Amino acid sequence: MWQKYIMAESIEKAVEALAIAGEEARIIAGGTDLILEIERGVRKGITTIIDISKIPGLDDIFEDDQGVIHLGPLVTHNHVVASPLIREKAFALLQACWEVGSPQIRNRGTVAGNLVTASPANDTISPLMALDAKLALQSKRGERIVALADFYTGVRKTVMEADEVITDIYFNAPGPDQPSYFIKTALRKAQAISVINISVLLALDGDRVKGAQITLGAAAPTIIHAEKAETYLNGKDLTDEIIAEAASLTADAASPISDIRGSMDYRGYMIGVIAKRALTAIRNGVDKDSVPNNPILLMGRGMHVAPPKVAWTGQEIHTWINGKEYHFTTGFEKTLLDLIREEAGLTGTKEGCAEGECGACTVFLDGRAVMSCLVPAPRAHGAEIVTVEGLAMEESLHPVQDAFVKYGAIQCGYCTPGFIMSAAKLLEERETPSQMEIRQAITGNLCRCTGYYKIIEAIENASHSQLSVEQG
Repeated sequence: MWQKYIMAESIEKAVEALAIAGEEARIIAGGTDLILEIERGVRKGITTIIDISKIPGLDDIFEDDQGVIHLGPLVTHNHVVASPLIREKAFALLQACWEVGSPQIRNRGTVAGNLVTASPANDTISPLMALDAKLALQSKRGERIVALADFYTGVRKTVMEADEVITDIYFNAPGPDQPSYFIKTALRKAQAISVINISVLLALDGDRVKGAQITLGAAAPTIIHAEKAETYLNGKDLTDEIIAEAASLTADAASPISDIRGSMDYRGYMIGVIAKRALTAIRNGVDKDSVPNNPILLMGRGMHVAPPKVAWTGQEIHTWINGKEYHFTTGFEKTLLDLIREEAGLTGTKEGCAEGECGACTVFLDGRAVMSCLVPAPRAHGAEIVTVEGLAMEESLHPVQDAFVKYGAIQCGYCTPGFIMSAAKLLEERETPSQMEIRQAITGNLCRCTGYYKIIEAIENASHSQLSVEQG
C-alpha cells in the first residue's frame, strides 16, 4: 500500500518529512480512516506514511491559564470520553466522541483525524464548530491558526496544505451558564455513521437565552450553522413554543441529500426532531449520565503514549507478540492483522470485514484493544501486542475462554477471538461488570450466528469466576 514508512520522533521531524515528500505523504495518528481510504483507492498516489502515534505528550487534554481548552493531535475519542474537564465544560464534544464507532475504534481514532477526514457526517466537527474551535497548523514554513469555521471548503476538502500537520485543537472553555448537547441519528446503536447530527451550545441568563450556537452535520456539504434559529433564540425563554419554532428554523437551514443512509426528506424532518430534543434537554438540565461517568474504554494501561521500546531504523519491525520477541524484515506494507497472521503465523486473530466493522481482528496494542485490520504493520515496531493465543495461562485457559466453552457462547466460532479479547480487556477494567457494561464493551464485535445472549452470559460468569480465583 505504501513504499516508505517513517516513524517520527517529534513533530519537527514529521514536518521535515512532510516537506520532503509533499503530496505523496500522509500523516497517520490513528489511521482508522486513512488505511481504508488507501486500500479503497480514495487516497491515490500515497507512497509515504509518516507515523506520529508514538510521540509522547501529544495526547493531553488541558485548560490553560487563559481558560482555553487544548486537545493534542493524538487525543483519541476515548481520551475525550474519559476526560472530567470535557465532561464538565464541553459535554456535547464528549457525547459526540462517545458516539464514534466502537471502543476499539475510539482507542485509535483521533479527534484531529476526524476533522482532517472532512466528511460532513463526522461526529466531532459539529460540536467543535459550535465551540468556535481553532486549529494550529504547522509546517516548515511556520505555524498558522485557522478557525474550524474556515477550515472546510467542501465534502472531504479543507484549506490544509500538503506539508501541514495539526498540532493543537483549542477553544475557550464554556462557563457553567453555557450548556451544550449533541444528538445524532444513525441506522443502528453503535458502529454507525450519522444520518444527521446536531450540536447546540447556549449561553443562558437564568431561563433566558443570551446567545446560541446550533451546528448541523450531514445536512450540507460542510458543517453549517442554523443562523436564523440562533438569532431567533436570542433574548427568549425556552418555552415549548419557542423551542418548536427554533426547531423549525433549524430544519429550514439544512440542504441535505439523499443517499444510502437516508433520504433528503427524512433528513430534513429529523433535523427538526433532534433540534427540539437537544433544546429541550438543555432547558430541562442536561443529563450528563447519558454517557456513563465511568465509561468502558478497553484502554487498560494504554491510556497514554510511550515512545517505542527500540528506535525505528526502517530496516525491521522489532516487536513483542504474546511476550515473544520478533524481528520482521518483510510485511512492512501490510496491516497489523496480516503481519500477525502471515508473518508471525498466529492465525487465531481473524479477518472478518477488513474495515473495522466486525471486531474479529481485535488485539491489544500497547495495552489498548484495537482493530488490527486498521493498524499499519510498522506500528508494531517497539510495541507489545497480545493476541487471543496469548491470553491462555500456562496450565489453563483464560477465564473468558473457559466460560465461552462452558456456556456455549460459540457457534461458527469465527467472531469468537474478537469477543474474547474485548471481554478480557473489559475484566481488566471491571471485576464484575454490569450487563450494560458488557454490552458496551462488545459493541465493536459482531456475531452473525446468534443473538449474543450466550456471549453475555459467558462474560458475566467469567467475571464471577475470575473474582473467585483472585479471592481464593
